[in-house]
Amino acid sequence: MRIIGIETSCDETGIAIYDEHKGLLAHKLYSQVKLHADYGGVVPELASRDHVKKTIPLIKAALAEANLTSDDIDGIAYTAGPGLVGALLVGATIGRSLAYAWDVPAVPVHHMEGHLLAPMLEDNPPPFPFVAVLVSGGHSMIVEVRSIWRIHHFG
Repeated sequence: MRIIGIETSCDETGIAIYDEHKGLLAHKLYSQVKLHADYGGVVPELASRDHVKKTIPLIKAALAEANLTSDDIDGIAYTAGPGLVGALLVGATIGRSLAYAWDVPAVPVHHMEGHLLAPMLEDNPPPFPFVAVLVSGGHSMIVEVRSIWRIHHFG
């Protein structure tokens, strides 16, 4: 199974293609740091507009890097929150639209749970249960991970 991941929760546009047997096949990242530098922080409307411009070209570049076409993709995952509402809507709209056009499932992914479960892709993932502290932008969590589907939030 090959999945395209779309991340547009704030000011970076991230695309990855993951194969369940071969691992990460391609990834592309575009940062908006220069765009927001003059404002002293992320401007949500500018972030959203830039995601509109960058997401499809990055998907095309990732497919090319992996030597794949849309026919080789089995699903699309996109960040569903938390994050900037407009930026999230761009990723969700593109992800769901491509999934519809390519006749594959679209899967919303919780931003923080994506961070939390990323170590499960490593050669030596942590054994369950484990406790994690997540700090990502304006979102922080302390959680106990009992399994992939059982996460207890302490705070």
